[in-house]
Amino acid sequence: MKSVKENLQKYLKPENFFNRDLSWLEFNRRVLEEATNPNLPLLDRVKFVSIFFSNLDEFYMIRIAGIKEQIRAKIIDTSVDGLAPREQLKKIEGTLQPMLKQIYNYWKEELVPSLKENKVSICALDDLTKEEKDSLNEYFLKEVYPVLTPLAFDPGRPFPYISNLSLSFAILIQKQTGEKNFARVKVPTNLPRLLKIDSIVRPKPKNGNGNSQIKFIWIEDLIEANLHLLFPGLKVVEAYRFRITRDTDLEIQEDEADDLLEVMEENIKQRKFGSVVRLEVKTRMPEYMIDTLIENLEISREEVHVIDGTFGLSDVLSLCELPLPHLKEKPFHPATQPIFDEEENLFTMIKKKDILLFHPYDSFNPVIDFIKKASLDPDVLAIKQTLYRVGENSPIVETLIEAAERKKQVAVLVELKARFDEENNIFWARELEKAGVHVVYGLVGLKTHAKMTMVVRKESDGVKRYVHLSTGNYNPITAKIYSDIALLTADEDICADVSEIFNFLTGYSEQKTFRKLCVAPINKRQRFIDLIDREINNVRAGGTGRLIFKMNAIVDPALISALYEASNKGVQIDLIVRGTCCLIPQQPGLSENIRVTSIVGRFLEHNRIYYFHNNGNEEIFCSSADLMQRNLDRRVEVTFPITNSELKNFVKNVILGTCLNDNEKARILLPNGSYVFNHPVYNEEVINHQQWMMDYVATNYKKVLEKGSLK
Repeated sequence: MKSVKENLQKYLKPENFFNRDLSWLEFNRRVLEEATNPNLPLLDRVKFVSIFFSNLDEFYMIRIAGIKEQIRAKIIDTSVDGLAPREQLKKIEGTLQPMLKQIYNYWKEELVPSLKENKVSICALDDLTKEEKDSLNEYFLKEVYPVLTPLAFDPGRPFPYISNLSLSFAILIQKQTGEKNFARVKVPTNLPRLLKIDSIVRPKPKNGNGNSQIKFIWIEDLIEANLHLLFPGLKVVEAYRFRITRDTDLEIQEDEADDLLEVMEENIKQRKFGSVVRLEVKTRMPEYMIDTLIENLEISREEVHVIDGTFGLSDVLSLCELPLPHLKEKPFHPATQPIFDEEENLFTMIKKKDILLFHPYDSFNPVIDFIKKASLDPDVLAIKQTLYRVGENSPIVETLIEAAERKKQVAVLVELKARFDEENNIFWARELEKAGVHVVYGLVGLKTHAKMTMVVRKESDGVKRYVHLSTGNYNPITAKIYSDIALLTADEDICADVSEIFNFLTGYSEQKTFRKLCVAPINKRQRFIDLIDREINNVRAGGTGRLIFKMNAIVDPALISALYEASNKGVQIDLIVRGTCCLIPQQPGLSENIRVTSIVGRFLEHNRIYYFHNNGNEEIFCSSADLMQRNLDRRVEVTFPITNSELKNFVKNVILGTCLNDNEKARILLPNGSYVFNHPVYNEEVINHQQWMMDYVATNYKKVLEKGSLK
């Protein structure tokens, strides 16, 4: 009888896969649905507008840039769904344009008026009083004018460089001789995009009745009204706004890099010079001006996007910082598990029993405390950690530096190639090196995406190891908005595996097997195919087969094919996929037993959980890796088991159970690639996974504390 691996080839047909980038656009459509959801508070809808445009910028900088690079290189290879690069671009633009029209209309016709009704006005200059205009003009002269640099374009001066995601004015000026010239003025990014009027107007208007509006103006409106001051003695004939997006994906020849840190620093400098992949222009920009930009940016007419709206609406996120709680969802503060309130030594607690943290519902503070206590504990000999995205002002990095200063052995793998976090990581790498930390930058050709910390401690019965493993980053900011799972354990097999992975990262190793962990790129794909095969064999033997996978994305053709084979052999499969899904569910003869749902809500669903029924002897794994080729083949990833029965039940019944029963934020993927809400049927209880979890920690932790210490 053929194994699942031998049957995979028959599923590798274009009609059996969704296009990766079109699937991603459907994810951003779900973000758009949240932006237009009338049941969300006003500023939370504004937040999702910002997320939609921020996502789209990154999509162009990375995915569209990659497709256009294929076209330039005359690569005619098709994607797994059979589309050539030009076909993909055409379908992407055809899908995206109606979405853009919808969100721009919604912003202009619904959100801006609703903000005004709630005393938050985004004003045009003509809407302001004379006093406000005078104060703004004074602010322009003192704060904005000195920052602006008009750049001329004529036979003696080349076309000015235009940086990625920068908003600019294309300006036609006329000299007294009648000669006309082109100039460009960049809108500064180091000043607020939305200027708050009452922070500029002096004296502040009296607010006796509490009904005054909070007024904002776009900084580019103020600049446009004062452009004439930048060209004294000349006439500003026309001025139009435009915005460009560049290819920002770094290419690194690691095998030729003697010092990866220096290579990364140089690559980041070069990133701003990437080729232009999108030019956004206003609807009224004249053709001659568009042609000037096309010629000098060296792009085609296809890269021009005519926009009837405000560029770069990701910047409206600043409105969400307004102290207007009635326009936002009720604040949520992560809870601390009662076990951490006990007086017992943290390492003793971990040795007794594995501890599972589910962020953002569980506070990230115990993770910081784990590393801080290791730094302070005189019995701790060494700390080893991987850092992928740590953010600014990292308390964890500062603690590692303090540990090194206390003469502990500290080894840190800093992933310099973490996209868009490279500069932060380079800074922290330098700081760690200064403190005497052993800093390494990973393996040639691989990103280190695994999230691991190991503490080595001398105890009365010998040296012991303690490990923290996670699906998410060591970043206390994102830990408040990303949903991630972490495990604190002293399991000897897991600790031994982690120790050997660190040796693999910092030294030399050709190890192929591990005790309890799956490690990419070494064995994860094959291990998962074997586990799926086991479910098929259980069904063949008269048992039951059940899989539940929760992840950000599923793209890998081999694992998708394995799931198709399992479905056709009677295994019941639920996939909870936040973003890209190339698998086609509920297709007769292909995937009738596969159901795909997606949850887009208040928090970013970021954890990866893999459940295997195994005829009742259930196995649950959590991972830093999605089921994508990059995670399985080009990254160092760790997948770790949850072995404690109490924690397994929590992951299965509480986390996965409420995800599968969510009928408020969950959408079901249809065989045609579209998503529909999983609305509750008549009289069915409404379940929102994220809200359920917030209520769960608030209620259950309180009950435990009221009863006494957690035993």
